[in-house]
Amino acid sequence: MDLREEKDFLGSLNIPQDAYWGVHTMRAIENFSICDYKVDKDFIKAYGLVKLACAKTISDLGVWDKTKSNAILAACQQVSENKLDSEIVVNPLQGGAGTSLNMNINEVIANKALE
Repeated sequence: MDLREEKDFLGSLNIPQDAYWGVHTMRAIENFSICDYKVDKDFIKAYGLVKLACAKTISDLGVWDKTKSNAILAACQQVSENKLDSEIVVNPLQGGAGTSLNMNINEVIANKALE
């Protein structure tokens, strides 16, 4: 398996080269391997719709240039259509307030938009 190295304030981790998720998701996988459950697809869709609405608002305000805006909106749309569900890999029984799931989705959106 080809890997890429990503860094955060805790150090470096190797991430599968073709994964849209990144270092924060990898830390959640390591820290919250509680069960084999997957995040419900309807919940992922709803999360994508919220991210899409937020991105649309930011875009409409002119905060991002058109290229960046279109890329992020397209990535959010794909999450909301369940096209990237296989990239949502954190355990739904994580600790805290859902930060790991939020970061998993943020990383997927960001890396998909970078394509």
